[in-house]
Amino acid sequence: MNQTPTPDTSPDFVQSLARGLAVIAAFSAERPRMTLTEVAAVTDLTRATARRFLVTLEHLGYVRSDTRQFSLTPRVLELGYSYLSALRLPDVIAPRLQELSAQLHESASAAVLDGGDITYIARSAGRKIMQVQITVGTRFPAYATAMGRVLLAALPRTDAASLIEASSPRALTPHTKTSLTDLQACLHEVRHAGYSLVDEEHELGLRSLAMPIHDSRGNVLAAINVSTVARAPIADTLVALLPGLRATALLVNADLAATGTSLV
Repeated sequence: MNQTPTPDTSPDFVQSLARGLAVIAAFSAERPRMTLTEVAAVTDLTRATARRFLVTLEHLGYVRSDTRQFSLTPRVLELGYSYLSALRLPDVIAPRLQELSAQLHESASAAVLDGGDITYIARSAGRKIMQVQITVGTRFPAYATAMGRVLLAALPRTDAASLIEASSPRALTPHTKTSLTDLQACLHEVRHAGYSLVDEEHELGLRSLAMPIHDSRGNVLAAINVSTVARAPIADTLVALLPGLRATALLVNADLAATGTSLV
């Protein structure tokens, strides 16, 4: 019986393209600048292969170097611009996030699921409470974020479990849940409650509350959140933030339904 080839063994799979994209994806908020040796280690490529990809990307304008370290240039944003523009989500969501942030005096964001990560597509910054600077395109592991858990909870359970396992969860703080059993229990709670609250699991001192955004056909298209300091009792945070977040989600859902925006 013939077996379906895996992507990397399929005759249509372009391995060099995959490796080049892996080099771009190796850079992150935690690794904005890397040496050749570090890039090779993160991508599991030889130094010679990693160097060829970095030199090519530098010639194309996606990477810059200072002879020792490499970093991405703003041109990489072009790779996702067409997707974000066609999706039309940022234009629809951004004004609502600004209203929510002004109402609650906290930062509000929106993100979509990309593999095992979330990618920020819109943000209205309030007071600075995170160590990492968040901009459109910032990625975080879905398992440790409120928006990520909202988006994972919307998937079939087996798909969500596969993404979590593929992310190889690690403790980002002493409070981070990393076991599949614990994370599946969190997703069950999200499905039941309709929102997710993550307390100091992604960053110490940070508490985040998130809800799903639905397209015109009822599919979960994105998530929005409000971030605050983890100081007050959780019950007080829910009283203070959940009504506004829920109202904003309903407004965005209505906006998307009016424009006919959907997943397909």
